[in-house]
Formats: sequence, C-alpha cells, structure tokens
Amino acid sequence: MLRYEHSPTLHSPTLNTVIMVEETLRNMNESVITIAELKRLLPKKVNHNKLKTILRYLEESNKILVTIDGITWVFNPNPKLRKTISKGLEL
Repeated sequence: MLRYEHSPTLHSPTLNTVIMVEETLRNMNESVITIAELKRLLPKKVNHNKLKTILRYLEESNKILVTIDGITWVFNPNPKLRKTISKGLEL
C-alpha cells in the first residue's frame, strides 16, 4: 500500500502560484498546451515539481484535463450549465 508522507524538505506551492497557473491556463489562446509551453507563458518561473503538483491538483478538482497531447482547461462555472447537467438524463 502506497502512503503519502509529507517531507519537511519539500515545499508546497503557494496559493499565489496556484492562482497564477490557473489564470494562465484559463486565459490561454490555444485549446491544448504542453507543460513546456505553459512554463514559457507563466509570468514567473515555477519549479517543475511544484508545477506538476499544481497540475495534479487542478486535474483532481476537474478544472483541467491532462492527455498525451497536453493540458486543456475544461472547468465551466456557469450555473445554468450545472443546473442543466444535474437535471439531465445520463445515457
């Protein structure tokens, strides 16, 4: 069984860094972006391991989709859409 142990030497990304990455992904012009392209678009440099942690968090919270082709922003906060989805029939 795998366990996650928080090492005191590892630093978690700050909220500002998470928000910076989230806004960059939300406002990108392309529909799919690679990690290398994302790093170039970010206004500040971000450690690769911290960026991977942020991307894992965003994927687990259903804001992005990570595929072989790259990363895509999929989150839509539209309340009408959420209401329609919750009332709709699943096929």
